[in-house]
Amino acid sequence: MKNKNRYILLGIVVVLLFITLVQATYSVGERQQVIITQFGKPIGHAITEAGLHFKTPFIQTANFFDKRYMEWDGDPNQVPTKDKKFIFVDSYARWRISDPLQFFKRLTNERGAQSRLDDILDGETRDFIANNNLEETVRSSNRIPMQAGEISELLSDSLSKIKVGRKEIQEMIRKAANDQAKDLGIEILDFRFKRINYVKEVRKQVYERMKSERYRIADKFKSEGQGEASRINGEKERELLTIQSEAFKQAEKIKGKADAQAAAVYAAAYNKSAQSRDLYGFLKSMEVYKNTFDSNTSVILSTNSDLYKYLNKMK
Repeated sequence: MKNKNRYILLGIVVVLLFITLVQATYSVGERQQVIITQFGKPIGHAITEAGLHFKTPFIQTANFFDKRYMEWDGDPNQVPTKDKKFIFVDSYARWRISDPLQFFKRLTNERGAQSRLDDILDGETRDFIANNNLEETVRSSNRIPMQAGEISELLSDSLSKIKVGRKEIQEMIRKAANDQAKDLGIEILDFRFKRINYVKEVRKQVYERMKSERYRIADKFKSEGQGEASRINGEKERELLTIQSEAFKQAEKIKGKADAQAAAVYAAAYNKSAQSRDLYGFLKSMEVYKNTFDSNTSVILSTNSDLYKYLNKMK
């Protein structure tokens, strides 16, 4: 019985020693940093080196925090700009715990840090947007028109000059937020506008204005094109009439020369044809004389007869 109690006591001692050992050690990972607290109060410095570490069991507690960059994603907020245009601004940021001890004292945990960042970043975003016009929050550089002249005048609103710009406003918000966050043991590494849009009530009016502006540009192009088309058609008609007139003149001139040459050819051909007809008639008449008359033939001819014409010429 005594041996049994001894074994039980030994087992209890071993368990207590194991629990004490577990309570006295803690492991720090590469992505972690630790603050040791004693009765809820932090003691010593932050432990940032990875490995196995020791603490007073049952009295001290290890509080783990992340060493990595963490994300803050803000809620879309309705904010008025300096030129009285209401917009929704959706933003995000990246931050890290730069001083774990100060972070634990002021914020306790990462959930408290996210809530505090909501107040800081949303407030700075509202302030800086309210101090700048809408163009400053959506553009980072001045736009250069494709061509100077009337089109630039129609798009003068979108070509307005900016002095600060979106990138600079984001950087100013980050710096101003860091000034407030440095006492919290955190550092804001980056801040960006995720999306900027008009509120629903204004969006439809803006779209209608954009459409009417584009329609005006289209109508201007269309009227300029119609005017240019009319000018080209007028020049075409004038040139066509000039070409037709010159062609008619040249055609009449060529036709006159051709008629003159044809008349000369006809006259020459007619003259040659008349002589040929006289010779042919003469030969045929002689042939008729030969076949008709002999030394014993007597004939009475009229003076109008073709046969008499040639006989009369022979006298």
